[in-house]
Amino acid sequence: MAYQEHLKEGPSQVGCAVITVSDTRDEQGDKSGQLIKELLTTQGHQIVHYVVIKDEPMLIKGELAIQVQRPACQAIILNGGTGIAPRDHTYDTVAPLLEKRLDGFGELFRFLSYQEIGSGAMLSRAVAGAYQGRVLFSLPGSTGAVRLAMEKLILPELGHMVSQLHRYG
Repeated sequence: MAYQEHLKEGPSQVGCAVITVSDTRDEQGDKSGQLIKELLTTQGHQIVHYVVIKDEPMLIKGELAIQVQRPACQAIILNGGTGIAPRDHTYDTVAPLLEKRLDGFGELFRFLSYQEIGSGAMLSRAVAGAYQGRVLFSLPGSTGAVRLAMEKLILPELGHMVSQLHRYG
């Protein structure tokens, strides 16, 4: 086995919670949440929970508290609420909860997004890190942003990230 292949080893199936944060979407109209679920299952990962909640800090914190009680939940992927609009609370709620931030995720996401959409990429406050033994990603709510983050950043590293989080713990 090549050295780099060994570095990226991790669970082939990761249990994931998908949380869409939106004041306007419901489960039927949640194209981004559906895309996240589809991309995860296509790669062999398991959806242990899916929900659409309003962009309210207490609802976000409550949903995260529920997910960390699920033993099968190894990763949490939120989408929505990462912009700068007055109703965008996801970043401000999630970022302070992260025990270890993966700053490279947000940096790479904005770089890749810039290549696709230009200067509007700077409006994203996408963030990732470790939260109570889980890998947590917070993505913008647009379908294009979700596809970019999932295909270019999350799916190639998800199993490896989960294994690293629990390597010595």
